[in-house]
Amino acid sequence: MKQSVFIFLLLAIALVSVRGQDKAGNLPLSSPHLAVKTNLLYDATTTFNLGLEVRLDSRYTLDIPVNYNPFTYSGNRKLKHILVQPELRYWLYEPFFGHFFGVHALYANYNVGAIKLPLDLYPDLETSRYRGDLFGAGFSYGYHWMLSPRWSLEATFGFGYAYSDYDKYECKTCGKLLESGSKHYFGPTKAGISIIYIIK
Repeated sequence: MKQSVFIFLLLAIALVSVRGQDKAGNLPLSSPHLAVKTNLLYDATTTFNLGLEVRLDSRYTLDIPVNYNPFTYSGNRKLKHILVQPELRYWLYEPFFGHFFGVHALYANYNVGAIKLPLDLYPDLETSRYRGDLFGAGFSYGYHWMLSPRWSLEATFGFGYAYSDYDKYECKTCGKLLESGSKHYFGPTKAGISIIYIIK
């Protein structure tokens, strides 16, 4: 069920992307059209991240960020994950300038333990390790500041729903499996302060 909802959201984003083009398949000539970005909040957690945002028409863009953290820290602390969070954005004025609203899907595969997450998502995470998959969707708001013709700054925040299947282990590299389960979550699903480079 959760996979079907996720696939439906991705297809909906793709269909809107196609509608954003004219009948010849071309985009409007105004600029910018394409940008790359990095989220400074994820950078602060030593998570590699890179986003690509492409203009679809005079009001819509498609933002596709990918985040990856492969590290195990001292004390077997880990925030290992890969996260993909495509978002369709509607701009109140024009793409890459000012206010925007978005709808996003998300998928993550994670292996985390011996740390404390915000919002008390897993209360016993400091003494346990969780592995699993996360699926979700949400809505967001953001603002984009042009700093120069090529450089920009963006802030965004999102709220939504996520579902996770997990296995819970003792907090060791190869700890004993304690339980398997699932978790529903309503709350923040996205946060970012990003530096952006306009390619064209």
